[in-house]
Amino acid sequence: MGIMEWFQKGGPVMYLLLLCSVCVVAILIERFMFYRKAGSGIHAFTDKLPGLVQDGDWNRALQACEQDTNAAAFVSREGLTAAVAGKDTELALEMAYGTAAAELRSGLNYLSMIVTLSPLLGLLGTIVGMINSFNIFNLQAGQPLAITGGIGEALIATATGLCVAILALVVHSYFAQKMDTILTELDKVIAVISAEDRKRR
Repeated sequence: MGIMEWFQKGGPVMYLLLLCSVCVVAILIERFMFYRKAGSGIHAFTDKLPGLVQDGDWNRALQACEQDTNAAAFVSREGLTAAVAGKDTELALEMAYGTAAAELRSGLNYLSMIVTLSPLLGLLGTIVGMINSFNIFNLQAGQPLAITGGIGEALIATATGLCVAILALVVHSYFAQKMDTILTELDKVIAVISAEDRKRR
């Protein structure tokens, strides 16, 4: 059985499952590129940050932050800018952390929805296929192969829905782990800058 024949036998719900799978792939590509940028050199940056701020030259530390594009550099830059300008450093750090966290979580809710939705769509397609199979059986009494063939076709939607859900779950878990790693580094950055800011006062 070819892919197109498989797709057609799954029924109309297969178009919704195809849309879900396309969404998963699109989120995978976009999030991979985003996390790659947000996490690029983040561990090295958080390791060198304490030395930069402990020297007391916050302008130099700020210049070092501007050379990096990762999430930790973004949060540090916002906090140090506020500190140099004499503004509320804690507030600036919290706002920057909130912004970074929201960007890191973007798209993950859609993956969670697809994980739940895909098996349900597959089940719906199976139920519709089973109803059609029993209708065929009523019309072709005495031909048990008619109903068994129809049930086999009906289960295509369930199998496809589960495959899409598994793919979405794997992608979601991968990026959730990436997000936790980056957020941990952001917590370190906030702790370092906050501690040094309190010393300055």
